Order: sequence, then structure tokens, then C-alpha cells
Amino acid sequence: MDEEDNVVGAMGSMDPTTRDKLRQTIEKVERLEIEKKEIAEQIKEVFAEAKAFGFDPKAMKEVIKHRKQDPDKREEEELVLGTYLAALGEI
Repeated sequence: MDEEDNVVGAMGSMDPTTRDKLRQTIEKVERLEIEKKEIAEQIKEVFAEAKAFGFDPKAMKEVIKHRKQDPDKREEEELVLGTYLAALGEI
């Protein structure tokens, strides 16, 4: 008996309520994956509109990333970056 047989055997021994809950959970994840794909497409369209308006999508993504960061962590990262750039004579 290999691992696949064990999995099939375990699935067959699930009570109907547990099996139903598993199916519902998997279907919910599948629906969320579809929504995630749709949202990603909408975000892509927004960046395309912004680019057509003259904004730089790459810079906008950096601003969004910057705004998401914890202020203390961001300050620490900027300090380290500044130190490295100064050490290399870049600033």
C-alpha cells in the first residue's frame, strides 16, 4: 500500500459533513483565486490609464510600496541605503 492508497482511503473514510466542508473550502479558495486574477487585471488597467495620463507606473508602484511600509522600518532601510551610497561615493 503506497501513500496514494492511504490518501484515497482516508478520503473515503471521511464522514459526509467533513467531506462537504473540505469541498466548500476548496471551492472558496478557487473563487478567491478567480477574484484575485480579476483584481490583478483591474490594477493593470489602472496603471495603463495612469501611464496614458503621463504618470510613471514604476514610480507609482514604488510610492505604493513606500506607503505600505512601517515608518520605523522604512526609516531604518533608508538610513542603511544612505550609508551604503555615501560609502561608495554615490551621494
